[in-house]
Amino acid sequence: MGRVDFFTGYSEANRYAVKEVIGKGSYGIVCSAIDKETGEKVAIKKIEDVFQHASDAIRILREIKLLRFLRHPDIVEIKHILLPPSPRDFKDIYVVFELMESDLHQVIRANDDLTREHFQFFLYQMLRALKFIHSANVFHRDLKPKNILANSDCKLKICDFGLARVTLNGASSAIFWTDYVATRWYRAPELCGSFYTKYTTSVDIWSIGCIFAEVLTGQPLFPGRNVAHQLDLITDLLGTPSPEAIAKIRNEKARKYLSAMRKKPAPQFHQKFPNVDPQAVRLLQRLLAFDANDRPTAEEALADPFFKNLAKLEREPYSQPAPKTDFEFEKKHLTKEDIRGLIYQEILEYHPHVMKSYANNRVQLSFTFPSAVEQLRRQFDHIQRQAKEPVKVPMERKPTSLPRERVKEPLEELHKNVNGNDRGPLCPLPSRNTVNRSLLGSHKVVPGESLKASAAPDTNVPTADATKQEQSNVKRLVKNASLSFFQKAGSQHSQSKSQKLDQASRKENTNDKPAVPSRSRSMGSTVARLVAAFSGGSIH
Repeated sequence: MGRVDFFTGYSEANRYAVKEVIGKGSYGIVCSAIDKETGEKVAIKKIEDVFQHASDAIRILREIKLLRFLRHPDIVEIKHILLPPSPRDFKDIYVVFELMESDLHQVIRANDDLTREHFQFFLYQMLRALKFIHSANVFHRDLKPKNILANSDCKLKICDFGLARVTLNGASSAIFWTDYVATRWYRAPELCGSFYTKYTTSVDIWSIGCIFAEVLTGQPLFPGRNVAHQLDLITDLLGTPSPEAIAKIRNEKARKYLSAMRKKPAPQFHQKFPNVDPQAVRLLQRLLAFDANDRPTAEEALADPFFKNLAKLEREPYSQPAPKTDFEFEKKHLTKEDIRGLIYQEILEYHPHVMKSYANNRVQLSFTFPSAVEQLRRQFDHIQRQAKEPVKVPMERKPTSLPRERVKEPLEELHKNVNGNDRGPLCPLPSRNTVNRSLLGSHKVVPGESLKASAAPDTNVPTADATKQEQSNVKRLVKNASLSFFQKAGSQHSQSKSQKLDQASRKENTNDKPAVPSRSRSMGSTVARLVAAFSGGSIH
């Protein structure tokens, strides 16, 4: 077969219409686009100079492999990867993913009126995803609010698997950490100060506990400036760990530091989190056990009374173990050309008709037949030249975050009550056509558009062709309703983030740590009816 025949009948050049730049970073650029085959709004991430550093290329390879394998409603999923014109000398990769509206970091910073239902549903989704990830013998190892994407329907999706690991030795319960893992603020105490240590999936559980506490309070729980300060903050909340727990920490300096620490009593968690649901506080205390053996698994946490009438363990899916052969590269020393070949094979998984030809024609691979990549590159260049100002990106999401196509299974099924009656949308919000845009302000949230909170529960939201009276009612209701997550994110993000983080970083280690303020206030939006939809109850 000739090299032209290799691509006969294949062309993606006109599939995507690039619209605007929505993000920039050291990795490259992200543009919004329209998939003309499906009509969907998507985001296309151009990862530039993939093979400049072998370590970065390995992270990209690892993530695209894991995201192809881990298909779950609460985990990001690659929609498409464009085929490079040549398998031998391509440098850039174009990855297509769903256009997400925000992430949990921005949601937390922009809202002080989240409700118990938000707390419950957010944690439920994170644990549900983590159960699936861990059942595949995968450790995420870098969970934090910025690595959890969010949409205005309250859906969360875990992303950024570039630091994840798969157990290859048959022991799914423990592996050794041999590189930098997890942002310090969300790092389990057994990893503090250690470079080569044995750990389990409980390190992810600790991170989820830190994230949950941040959702409850609106500020990081353990914003340590260094390892010693991190341990100080942890023991201020949890008390001095037992000698047995200290002995399990492999780092000698960390052990000595904890052993020499003055005795700190274990405080009552409910005193540190006043006005927070007692069930939520008890579950948080379980997630943040200093001893890794005392933390629950994700499945055990889902069985906690906090999720009564919401989680149905028998319906929560498991994953098959990740195929070891797909991750043998982790144990080998690979050249950049080796990594290029492995990434190209992963790209071919999204082009099955080309993959068959590739498998039959491995001898001559020096073809340079034009592909969609070249046309897409020209669109990206044109959009960049048109940009009048540099794009302001409030979130600093890692370069390998690859959000997924929305899957309607099984979250939509879960919000039916025991009688099978459909309770309506999980987070009911008015359609974009029903809201007077002048009431939303001029700020544009990237990616996605801001949405106002919907009308009160007993109010029928009019459609686009409603009468003038109905339209007037909508305007009045929207004015009186509290702002949704993503409307407030842009106007409040910068100020609230800087103030809260500055205050957190300036806090000194004191004998009596002040109680953490509660965020469990009443929210004007009908989003507050979220979990009641699952249980068949109502919120007034």
